[in-house]
Amino acid sequence: MARPSFEIGPVRVRPGRVQSLALPITRLVTGAEVDLPVRVVHGREDGPTVWVDAAIHGDEAVGVEVVRQVLADLDPRTLRGTLIAIPIVNVLGFMTGSRYLPDRRDLNRSFPGSARGSLAGRIAHLMMTEVVAKCSVGIDLHTGSDRRTNLPQIRTDLEDPETRRLAEAFAAPVMMHARLRDGSLRHAAREEGAKVLLYEAGEAWRMDPWAIDAGVRGVRRVLAALGMTEPVEEEPPTPSLESWRSGWVRARGTGMLHLEAELGQRVEKGDRLGGLFDSFGKRVRLVHADRAGIVVGRTEAPLVNSGDAVVHLAEVED
Repeated sequence: MARPSFEIGPVRVRPGRVQSLALPITRLVTGAEVDLPVRVVHGREDGPTVWVDAAIHGDEAVGVEVVRQVLADLDPRTLRGTLIAIPIVNVLGFMTGSRYLPDRRDLNRSFPGSARGSLAGRIAHLMMTEVVAKCSVGIDLHTGSDRRTNLPQIRTDLEDPETRRLAEAFAAPVMMHARLRDGSLRHAAREEGAKVLLYEAGEAWRMDPWAIDAGVRGVRRVLAALGMTEPVEEEPPTPSLESWRSGWVRARGTGMLHLEAELGQRVEKGDRLGGLFDSFGKRVRLVHADRAGIVVGRTEAPLVNSGDAVVHLAEVED
């Protein structure tokens, strides 16, 4: 018996087909429509329904390329289940390179949203009703913010056995147990019963190849772990390091920052991470690790003020 067609918005996608559509969001002052771009890959065989999204923050470009590459390799004639891809959620922010929406709201603090709420609330509501409500698993793609760059990592609920299995399948260098934030897509989706992996890698408004590559490989591994596709790697990936605690080392002075710590580097408590210098090159203060761990994030800002976050260290279990 053939699978039923997949309904989303005004369209029905037949099994074994790929369908692109645009879900209306709002209208610009010029009269032009602003739509949420969606592509559905509806497999011929039964399987889970999964979504993958990117650019909930409009300055995060890495995930858009991850989605493009994942879609390029999917064949609906052999796919088991259904994939819903939303490469750019914050369309208005993405067009201007802004993290936020025009009213300065953070879309990832606006879920589950409301059909009659703010612009952010309406986009969130559209995502929840047309995408999340139809899925059992989601992969939310992000990058660092505010001139920060992140080591490829999965942030999720490691206490849930199935979510943990999928995080292990993704095989990012680090998987971190992360608390839920009110208003986030991950929080709202979990309330609806979905398992969600949040991928962080690279820097905002950059197309970091290493962050893209790790994301593409990870998403493909998750689809294979769910039985939707066949594994493509001949050898198993390196297992993720596991972290349950992390924190930012903060500057204890103001100056030009010269960081020595690299992403993925292991450090011990007290290790030198870099230094602060005045405009003539005189050292103001050194930056030291406040814990043992692995560098999962770092600022790329040349100037830091006292109290600014400088290096993100995750305590890992071997």
